[in-house]
Amino acid sequence: MRRVSPKINPANKLPSQSAAQEETLTFTPEIREKRHAVLGQRSLDRIGNTPLLRLDRLTRELPGVEILGKAEWMNPGGSVKDRAAANIVAEARRSGKFGPGKALLDSTSGNTGIAYAMIGAAQGFQVTLCMPENVSVERKHILHAYGANIIYTDPGEGSDGAIRKVRELAAEHPEKYFYADQYSNDANWRAHYHGTANEIWQQTEGRVTHFVSMMGTSGTFVGTARRLKELNPQIRCVSLQPDSPFHGIEGAKHMSSAIVPKIYDPSLADMDLGIATEDAYAMAKRLAREEGLLVGISAAASVVGCLQVAQKLKKGEPGVFVTILCDSGDKYLSERFWEEE
Repeated sequence: MRRVSPKINPANKLPSQSAAQEETLTFTPEIREKRHAVLGQRSLDRIGNTPLLRLDRLTRELPGVEILGKAEWMNPGGSVKDRAAANIVAEARRSGKFGPGKALLDSTSGNTGIAYAMIGAAQGFQVTLCMPENVSVERKHILHAYGANIIYTDPGEGSDGAIRKVRELAAEHPEKYFYADQYSNDANWRAHYHGTANEIWQQTEGRVTHFVSMMGTSGTFVGTARRLKELNPQIRCVSLQPDSPFHGIEGAKHMSSAIVPKIYDPSLADMDLGIATEDAYAMAKRLAREEGLLVGISAAASVVGCLQVAQKLKKGEPGVFVTILCDSGDKYLSERFWEEE
């Protein structure tokens, strides 16, 4: 049989080396400038502007209701606390309170400490943290990986014990530490006033009707609620806290039995709800298995709060609920509730 050679389409030929070189010479000055621009971003430039995720399977029985969660684990340090920590450091630098030769000092239940440690590693300053000894083992490993100095406090005293210890250290060694004091520092809530709230407004195209948030330092709730109410006074802002002083929602505060943060402003809440630890655990598993979202315990508690409020709406009444999914579930996988049925 006679073999037929395939025809070659000249249009498909690769350009010769000289032709390729000639093409590069046709770049405009603007293109040449872009070719020499800095590529990529620094990790800290990725703080904020997190996606807003729909939780459609949770609202199948609630016509007219939308629940949307800010995916804060997309921040480089893995939580919403990157926002406050970065702003606290930036404002302290600008004011001269935090300069060379000082270490950053603060109390934390974990996420803010991780954010401080991540920023400290990126910017080259030391971080010392006081935290309850019973925080998840994953948080401890992350902090050690970033090189933070950790002082553990009595787990029975919760975050209040860490606050008392850090105040002692700050008073004893003012020359050594910049005490960030996230519970009293206005830079905390301002991060959300200028960032989180405006992102929510833009991402919902102004349709948000309810903002729901679990409280620890209260910075996320205070800053976001304050700004959203300026943008639309009709937005209902719902604060959440554990329903008992003895709870398992890491990072959350039971306000009536704890040291109340100075930045907390209860007047911003149209409603305040107590969330049971067991309900938060159940929702964490439900979100993983129904929505494919592995979130932390306080994030799950926030979704519980959204559903509780949404179920009180009149049938068919529309509602656009936005909450903060403050971190992923990666830091809680050692918790026993994942194995319980």
